[in-house]
Amino acid sequence: MISPLLAAGLLGASLGALAQTAEPPAPAAPAVTPEHSLSFNVGITSDYRYRGISQSRLKPAVSAGADYSHSSGLYVGTWLSSIRWIKDGGGDAPMEWDVYGGYKGSAGPIGYDVGLLRYQYPSAQLAVSPNTTEIYGALTWEMVTLKYSHALTNLFGVADSKGSGYLDLSANFDLGDGWSVVPHVGRQGVRHNGALAYTDYALTLNKDFGNGLSASAAVVGTNADKALYVTPSGRFTGKPALMLGLKYSF
Repeated sequence: MISPLLAAGLLGASLGALAQTAEPPAPAAPAVTPEHSLSFNVGITSDYRYRGISQSRLKPAVSAGADYSHSSGLYVGTWLSSIRWIKDGGGDAPMEWDVYGGYKGSAGPIGYDVGLLRYQYPSAQLAVSPNTTEIYGALTWEMVTLKYSHALTNLFGVADSKGSGYLDLSANFDLGDGWSVVPHVGRQGVRHNGALAYTDYALTLNKDFGNGLSASAAVVGTNADKALYVTPSGRFTGKPALMLGLKYSF
């Protein structure tokens, strides 16, 4: 009979020999970028601000979207959000529906993004249609992005405003562990309606929790004319405020 200690020693020796003679594992294959990519998202925010101006009468809003991208750089997408400003203006559209498409690429260290964006407000029934089409172009170097959007139509229901532009400068600083901070400043010009022009700013803190869930907190404000950007009750829709948001992507 073999003692338990001797048996254990023999077993250990045989396993050690097997480990020495076994071939090393093959290196992991490099990640392959899928040719087609489709994603969806839903979100809620304490106030839907667009270019610093509240679209939801300083109240919460819900949203949903879908995005498709191709490995070539082409992409299309759509996004919807609840709004209140059309009704405040005498219309009847509770929703904003965006449809966009474009191309992303790079030239050396510079990334670029060009595209077309259509803002649609079904059954708006305003005197001047709020439906707006913009072309845009953006350049990104490291964490900094400069973007310009140009209106091919009247801008969000403002008469004789075709050709208005919005210049946006932002940066994205990765703090690690899913945290990032995004400073932003933008300038909205409104052609033939100079009194409506303004500058907006924001500082956003983002947290990615993984598995598609992310949250944000942002300080947002503008220097817009307090007499022109107001709710029916007279509240300034471009006032400085803290916004909180939650988003799930899948």
